[in-house]
Amino acid sequence: MHVSVKKKPFGVTRGGEAVSVYCIRNERLAVEVMEYGAAIRSLLVNHGGVWTDVVLGYDTLREYEENDGYLGACVGRVGNRIGGAAFILNGKRYTLAGNDGENHLHGGVRGFDKYVWSAEELPDGVRFTRISPDGEEGYPGTLRAAVSCRLRGDTLVTEYEASADRDTLCSMTNHSYFNLNGDGSVLGHTLQINADEFLENSAATLPTGRRLPVAGTPFDFRAPKRVGRDIGADDIQLENCGGYDHNFCLTESTAAVLRGDASGITMTVRTTLPGVQLYTANFLTERRGRHGAFYAPRCALCLETQYFPNAMACAGFEKPILLAGESWRQRTSLTFSESGPGTK
Repeated sequence: MHVSVKKKPFGVTRGGEAVSVYCIRNERLAVEVMEYGAAIRSLLVNHGGVWTDVVLGYDTLREYEENDGYLGACVGRVGNRIGGAAFILNGKRYTLAGNDGENHLHGGVRGFDKYVWSAEELPDGVRFTRISPDGEEGYPGTLRAAVSCRLRGDTLVTEYEASADRDTLCSMTNHSYFNLNGDGSVLGHTLQINADEFLENSAATLPTGRRLPVAGTPFDFRAPKRVGRDIGADDIQLENCGGYDHNFCLTESTAAVLRGDASGITMTVRTTLPGVQLYTANFLTERRGRHGAFYAPRCALCLETQYFPNAMACAGFEKPILLAGESWRQRTSLTFSESGPGTK
């Protein structure tokens, strides 16, 4: 399937940096990715000759600079939360930027999502790179990071790479918000997550270190069910986070399958990482998005592939440690197909 890559200007940052967006297109998918935040701005799926944009985004660069929410961005060095905005590595304590109460979230005050990345066109996509200097947001070591976005038939493949000159942490992920209908609420979507356990969260949405069974709880997505079926249940974990904002401990590389109830578009998420965060946009404030669309809580959801959050403080969690001189490589793919309406 032929893939075309076209570059066009998208704007200039407040700091005077020009930003381009790249449209990667084949017969089935058309994705726009931009140098600012290595972000997915748009993802169009062709189903039956109708093109539907299945991610949230903005019309202007200024909106990406000024708004929170990490729409479509690559977040890092470490995605999700680090408790107390600090960690111990090789016997030394490192203090990070605290930008989520007492905790560190998605790389800090100015994480990877707020930088302009360098870009290189590929035959089937784009490769973004940036150098994160020693001490950025409190992390040790100079980190060389790369994110590649490629189209392969019905699949968008995102590949992450990193190396560092000192032992450090690395756990990049993408923070796209998905609505496979193109608009409206996401609560009617059908979701399946291949996980027997999820992580208990504190009231600050921070994993406590306990893995809880999904069986018999609102967190059981082992069989497809509507996202909204149990979201209002009387459950302390849902109350702590205003809905779903939890890491699921994956049992296989196929992390999740999401189906739009109105469109019939199905998205299958596969990853080399051990966890996926289901976030139902509980804290997304009301705002206008691309083409004047109205965004609000639960208008979309995120499926962030990742190491378990707060792993450095929790026994038994795989640590997101990148050793000096070694290479960190991970992959997440999104495969789109058509099906009937989701299970009720």
